Amino acid sequence: MNAPWKSGIPGNRDPFSAYICDDAALDVIRPVVIEMGWAPEKCNKGGLRNAVQSLSVSASPAILLVDLSESGDPLNDINALAEVCEPGTVVIAIGQVNDVRLYRDLLASGIHDYLLKPLSPQQMHDALGQALAQFMAPKSGDADGAKRHISTAVVGTRGGVGASTLATSLAWLFSDHHKAATALLDLDVHFGTGALALDLEPGRGLTDAIENPSRIDPLFIERAMVRAGDNLSILSAEAPINQPLMTDGAAFVQLEDEFRQAFEMTVIDLPRNMLINFPQLLADVNLVVLTCELTLASARDTIRILAWLKTNASHAHPMIVANKVQPGLSEISKADFEASIERKVDFVVPYDVKAAANAAKLGQVFVDANRSSKATAAIRQIAERVMGVSTEDDVAAAGEKKSLLGNFDIKALLPKKTKGEAAVVQ
Repeated sequence: MNAPWKSGIPGNRDPFSAYICDDAALDVIRPVVIEMGWAPEKCNKGGLRNAVQSLSVSASPAILLVDLSESGDPLNDINALAEVCEPGTVVIAIGQVNDVRLYRDLLASGIHDYLLKPLSPQQMHDALGQALAQFMAPKSGDADGAKRHISTAVVGTRGGVGASTLATSLAWLFSDHHKAATALLDLDVHFGTGALALDLEPGRGLTDAIENPSRIDPLFIERAMVRAGDNLSILSAEAPINQPLMTDGAAFVQLEDEFRQAFEMTVIDLPRNMLINFPQLLADVNLVVLTCELTLASARDTIRILAWLKTNASHAHPMIVANKVQPGLSEISKADFEASIERKVDFVVPYDVKAAANAAKLGQVFVDANRSSKATAAIRQIAERVMGVSTEDDVAAAGEKKSLLGNFDIKALLPKKTKGEAAVVQ
């Protein structure tokens, strides 16, 4: 509800109102409201339906907190709320249903945040503080509101094909050569090598996010991510291998949402098992760099993953990269590989074992440690294709940088809207 409306503020607008179903939640909210300097009398008993009835005959507040606990159809009720809210209202919903799809649908409908019960004072204070900052910030209709963001997932068809090397190299090139603010998210939680390739300690940021998804906000991102350069930050982990990954994927989705706001580029080192377990991770990914090798097994898995992407993430453009290629020594030829997968290989990265060893010795990413390598030249071409500056003629003709996304229908990349969302979604 905050997203599409203009910033004009009527003089009779209250700063805050809440419509809450239960006394326990009200007891948490009222002291925080007082601390924020607002009137506790604006915390009303009754949930979302009561909010719709009240706001249909009165001015909307700047910040509105609504309880969905008694709502049988939260999405339809939120759409009904949108019809009575005035322009600029920032809406925070609270509820008892811990469901990733509901969370994403609610955010897509235009609300600012969704909090789970039971509430805590710190959680409430942080949420209201962020809502106030959102209300005071320039709205999306302003010239600076439109911000380009490209999210790229790097997936290996087999273990050892070099997907992590490619992911760290692309992230480094985006940040260093193209001066784009870049986030690298290494989702191999137990055995990730993203931080290792950058000669960094991974920190606890990713494990903390998995354990406490409700903590993920701009401040958490700022504190949890490890800086690898002026324009590059990484979030990774070396979780204990005696602790299985216990998550529904909500933390990863929230991290991606925050990255879209804070960075120009996101590179996700996405193990194929994570791809299968958490398909929602690709909901807002623009490109999937499918890293393979010229072997029979890799050809088989490339076919399977391409079919999976077509079914589960048809909006994401797949780019096929054959890595570690040794002419004359490959298990199958490039032509036979392409015939098997029924499409062309986009890029071929030659095998260079000495360059890989050199990068490890120097504690640098592959492309930084081996700037004159043929493999680096190929990876640089991949980065340029993603960034949209593959040829100087294209740049001169366009007058600006065009991304690979320019070749596709942008509307097709956006989440589909339901009938009632038109008034509330950007």
